[in-house]
Amino acid sequence: MDSTPYTTELPETVEEAGEVDVTAVFAPVSALPETEPPHDCPLCPRLVAVREQLRIEFPTWWNAPVPAFGDPAAWLGIIGLAPGKHGANRTGRAFTGDYAGQFLFETLGRFGLATGTYGAKAEDGLGLDGAIILNAVKCLPPENKPTPEEIRTCRPFLETQADAVPTARVFVALGHIAHQSAVKMLGGRLPKARFAHGAEHVMPDGRILIDSFHCSRYNVNTGVLTAEMFDAVFERALALRGTV
Repeated sequence: MDSTPYTTELPETVEEAGEVDVTAVFAPVSALPETEPPHDCPLCPRLVAVREQLRIEFPTWWNAPVPAFGDPAAWLGIIGLAPGKHGANRTGRAFTGDYAGQFLFETLGRFGLATGTYGAKAEDGLGLDGAIILNAVKCLPPENKPTPEEIRTCRPFLETQADAVPTARVFVALGHIAHQSAVKMLGGRLPKARFAHGAEHVMPDGRILIDSFHCSRYNVNTGVLTAEMFDAVFERALALRGTV
């Protein structure tokens, strides 16, 4: 997969990136269209308020629940936390438009799980092969911190989407909150399945969850997560493919 280096070159703000009218030029298409919440999902009042304010402030952004992205026949499910303000909430595609996406898609490309050229926008032609990205929370939470109630409210969408991809037997959770939602979604028990980077958890039906620190700019810049550490997670996922 071709892309620009991900170490320092991504814009910090949408003003640097250049604003694209997502509502006019591109309507994100879900990999699992029958499983998505409505565009104006009303279930979480705090997230609805954020969405409505951003629709006034940035009317060309996506500003709606972000759909599943990737291969509907995937063997690997990647569970993220929630859309980033200048990333998926702006572009309408999971992990697209911010640093975390650049780091993630670079990694997936090295393992043959991403095709095309990542251009930090939903219409760049990037695709996933064998992988699908789902989020624990589909709408932008303030300061990237959903409340426990918001996480619980959105979990049925995560569960429905995971069930819609029965070929996915290996999952990677990006961060602690994604781990918690993934364990519950897969029928596991949190006291037994504790989060740790690289930890593996066998779920009751045999599906396997692998934990990773989130690929955020902060984690990468501070050395909490390195490219080698992230590669090791996907190397292990590939090793488990076809064994569960």
